[in-house]
Amino acid sequence: MAQIIDMPKLSDTMTVGTLVKWKKKEGDAVKSGDMLAEVETDKATMELESFFDGTLVKIFAPEGSQIAIGAALCAIGKPGEVVEAPASAPKVAAPAAAPASAVAPAPTPAPAPQPVPVGPAPSPTPAGAGPQGRVKISPLAKKIAQDKGIDTRNIQGSGPGGRIVRADVLAAEKAGPAAAKSATGTALSAMSLAKGPIQQERVLAVSNMRGTIARRLVESKSQIPHFYLEVEADAAPVLALRAQINAALEKEGVKLSVNDFILKASAEALRQVPGVNATWEGTQIRYFAAAHVSFAVAIDDGLITPVIRDTHLKSIFQISPEAKQLAKLAKDKKLQPAQFTGGTFCVSNLGMMGVDRFSAIINPPNAAILAVGATVEKPVVKDGRVEVGQRMSLTLSCDHRVVDGALGAQFLGALRRLLEAPALLLI
Repeated sequence: MAQIIDMPKLSDTMTVGTLVKWKKKEGDAVKSGDMLAEVETDKATMELESFFDGTLVKIFAPEGSQIAIGAALCAIGKPGEVVEAPASAPKVAAPAAAPASAVAPAPTPAPAPQPVPVGPAPSPTPAGAGPQGRVKISPLAKKIAQDKGIDTRNIQGSGPGGRIVRADVLAAEKAGPAAAKSATGTALSAMSLAKGPIQQERVLAVSNMRGTIARRLVESKSQIPHFYLEVEADAAPVLALRAQINAALEKEGVKLSVNDFILKASAEALRQVPGVNATWEGTQIRYFAAAHVSFAVAIDDGLITPVIRDTHLKSIFQISPEAKQLAKLAKDKKLQPAQFTGGTFCVSNLGMMGVDRFSAIINPPNAAILAVGATVEKPVVKDGRVEVGQRMSLTLSCDHRVVDGALGAQFLGALRRLLEAPALLLI
């Protein structure tokens, strides 16, 4: 008798899953441990494993359909076995999100007659720009350009289809500011004369992940009494120590980020002020013995918060590669449930994107979340003298049911002291 494979519950908050792709087709031999399909949950894309040997005799759920937990997905039996669709088999459902190319644009009214322009023709599209001004650039070239502060809109790509590659960015750096200034003027002229819509008007279905994020944010903001505390920290000691370590250990492949220091400092601050490492449970408050620090990673469908478990027991040299690996898995939608659940405190860092300061929404069931802004050069008074300082904003969003103002202030004070004496984080 054929074995019916149902949609499993692959995350704690999952109610439906989207069948992204079948890895086997009807008639294929299947062994226990083989991957049958890719399923998108509300938090990640995961693989569906077979626990039976046999032949995939019937598929009940087409690719792109949303399937409730417990509904039949497929049947594994003997070759040629006929299997009728069980009552739990899903009806053919519309895809969760149709590709942009498959979505018919809304009717656009015919443009009104325009006067014939007088004067020079509009400037061409900026170098390296694709459709609608999108810059075509390889990930490596993009990262190098961001690190060096180079405007990629002004670069002529030498890759396939005009794609900007690493060599183009390095060549633009050697060209110097004069060439950049001239190119910038051309780009700005082209931008100012650009015509037409900013994008194709379209409607996309909300993905499982985006829907869950939206629901949890509404619950958090409406049910948790938020309040906010903010301090500025002197970032110069962290920047200096990071540069020194990275230069000394470059051959060993060590490359610490500022966020690595913040994650470690957060765990140590939770050790010093453990009242923040807690959660509200209605009739009781639970205080956690371990600091499992999560951090926000931006992905196409919003963000996800992978967790570094036992952060308080790990060195910064252990935290750094683990954070990089988790961030890559998050962006590839390959995180397992154990890697994004169970956090006791969260860090959201938009400083690397140039945001000076912001307030984050608490990630339940945490009692607080830390928002980290950019490091900004500004005048500061030190020992009675005005100097150029490197200042970083730290904003703590607190659940007032668990964390009172004084407790939140103690935590921020501990965090600032650790960041301003970062050698303590290496002990």
